[in-house]
Amino acid sequence: MSYKIIIDSCGELTEEMKKSGHFETASLQIDVDGHHIVDDESFDQADFLRRVKASGECPKSSCPSPERYMEEYHCDAEHVYAVTLSAELSGSYNSAVLGKNLYEEEYGEKDIYVFNSRSASVGETLIGLKIAECEEKGMSFQKVESYIEAQHTYFVLETLDTLKKNGRLKGLKAVVATALNVKPVMGSTPEGSIQQLSQARGIKKGLAKMVDEVAANMKNTQEKILAISHCNCEERAKAVRDMLLERASFKDVIILDTAGISSMYAADGGVIVVV
Repeated sequence: MSYKIIIDSCGELTEEMKKSGHFETASLQIDVDGHHIVDDESFDQADFLRRVKASGECPKSSCPSPERYMEEYHCDAEHVYAVTLSAELSGSYNSAVLGKNLYEEEYGEKDIYVFNSRSASVGETLIGLKIAECEEKGMSFQKVESYIEAQHTYFVLETLDTLKKNGRLKGLKAVVATALNVKPVMGSTPEGSIQQLSQARGIKKGLAKMVDEVAANMKNTQEKILAISHCNCEERAKAVRDMLLERASFKDVIILDTAGISSMYAADGGVIVVV
């Protein structure tokens, strides 16, 4: 069976995924200080971070339109899957579902399935890889839903400003002031919104605390891929990987630089871990 997996651009693709011919990106878009950026292959992280630093304004993002998803679904593949940012954080999931409805009105029935990642960034990457594995092994895609249920996302950022100003931390009682150099350790809820797990003084301790949180929830790691994405701080990402490898062995480890949307929210120096 031929298949295609569309991942919105909050999820990073590995080089192997890009070369496989099975993966496509549905680009979100970013506006910073009057400058419009499409989150695709042309995204320049260094230029983007420079613009954000120079601007007094908070960058804003917009998700792919239902029509954009419909175009992606219109292909030769018999099975088509979409993986989107958590529906709690973005309209991308709704867009992908509406795109499916539009496609079916226009062209008739097709095997299209939309996954709400309940995550972001490399969480979407891992879900894309899981779908491909199920396709290659002839397993039901329902296994992917179980995988999503079991997946955990964690992150420590230098600043939560963009998340806060764009309303992505709703319902969080008090995220500690960064003025005290306190770094909250954040994570995903089962529904896919954001919660605070713990905190530490300074980024180094914050990352160590995040590793503790990850380790406390790890199960059957030999069967799992450890995925880490970072915004312009590869050494930090590698340090987190090494700390986790001291505690467990994994099937594989992926470290990726954040694409546009993840760079916008993670901000310079942010690290995201998904297991």
